Amino acid sequence: MFRLVVSSLSLALLTGSVYAQTPDPAHLSLVAGYKAAFTCSAHFNAGRSVEQIAGDELHRIYPDYREAMAGLPDAVIDEEKKTVSVTYDGGARIAAWRPYLGCAQLPSGARKDAVSKLPYIKSFWDRAAPQPLKVRLSNDPDLVRIVEAAFDRETYGEGTETTAVVVMKDGAVVAEKYREGFDAETPQRTWSVAKSIAATVIGAAVHDGFVDVNDPTGLEVWSSPADPRGNITLENLLHMSSGLTSPTAGNRTDDIYFGGGRVVDHAITNRLVAEPGSRWRYANNDTMAAMRALREHMNDDQQYIEYPFWRVLLPLGMERTFLETDWNGDFVMSSQVWTTARDLARIGLLYLNDGVWEGERILPKGWADYVATPAPAQPPLTRADGSQIPGYGAQFWLFGERHGLPEGTYAAQGNRGQYLVIIPSRNVLVVRRGFDDGGGFDIAGFTADVLSALGD
Repeated sequence: MFRLVVSSLSLALLTGSVYAQTPDPAHLSLVAGYKAAFTCSAHFNAGRSVEQIAGDELHRIYPDYREAMAGLPDAVIDEEKKTVSVTYDGGARIAAWRPYLGCAQLPSGARKDAVSKLPYIKSFWDRAAPQPLKVRLSNDPDLVRIVEAAFDRETYGEGTETTAVVVMKDGAVVAEKYREGFDAETPQRTWSVAKSIAATVIGAAVHDGFVDVNDPTGLEVWSSPADPRGNITLENLLHMSSGLTSPTAGNRTDDIYFGGGRVVDHAITNRLVAEPGSRWRYANNDTMAAMRALREHMNDDQQYIEYPFWRVLLPLGMERTFLETDWNGDFVMSSQVWTTARDLARIGLLYLNDGVWEGERILPKGWADYVATPAPAQPPLTRADGSQIPGYGAQFWLFGERHGLPEGTYAAQGNRGQYLVIIPSRNVLVVRRGFDDGGGFDIAGFTADVLSALGD
């Protein structure tokens, strides 16, 4: 009888070549979720077209997503039901839009009928129209030139892509510029600037007595008597010093961001590897855990999901801001917030006014100093190339003289070049939005130039 003999090496080569050519369904699901989520949010939050989304939101994305993204079919947008679906070899990913809450991804494998189970906010009644921001545009040629240079893709970073700049001085907009396709009403994903917005919501909750930053989080999943995670305080989470393990760099939480995963399944399940408060490690999970702790303290899901709007966004007039959730109703406020440059400026004004807005105290007295005070555990001060790393407070980054800026300067920062810089000593705010490829905009240099142009 004829026998075919295949060596183990030949078999390995054959099977290896087959596997190398077979896309990983789990990875494809993430990439399809990325496309569905960003298309949904950019289209329904910001009114952007499919062509605009392809050129910005889906351009220069994570390098490990680009090849798979190029092979996906077009997203299918249902204008009536406000859903977006993206098919891939193995299934489909669906994202659905809701008023105020933006888009949420359904879990992998879910059908469209699950959209009706998502959390909703129907409407907010009896709210006064927001006060417009004061505008006193400066015609100072140096300031105009500096703002224009932020858009030239070169002066403040090769290949950077600025979409918006807003500069405020003494409570008024003195400079403002937008790239084509954007204006004062166009929200954009904040990425990690959302963390500073989360700290603002938690500050309001501290003022209202729902939580105390010095107390353990009280998370149910950490409540077993032998679980050392029960000692983690809300302050540890705000300081990025929970001591929990996290992926490399702590900022790739793809299962939640793009995979349709729940916060409770991915953000609060890691084990403890360091004493809480003793080690700084940037982690999306710490922010999501802090917001989850607030939900459990409130013990009222509808109150929780409406609270940031009633207590922060609506009083400040942030009517073009969307706080997105997972399908389980937990805010993903480590990243998934969509807002305008002007709405970010309103957050900055709240901090310049020590938490008071039009006579109403939103944040505890001294909360602005609290978020801008160096945490006990800090990131390294210097990169390998000698550049200076900002310090860290409570969900805000800290700048000073070593960055060429006044001491006491602090900032909200996010991927792809999202910045809100607060300079209390000069009563100045600088907002910059962009679509940078992995960052690279020199926000410290830009801010220093703006301050120089503004004078004393």
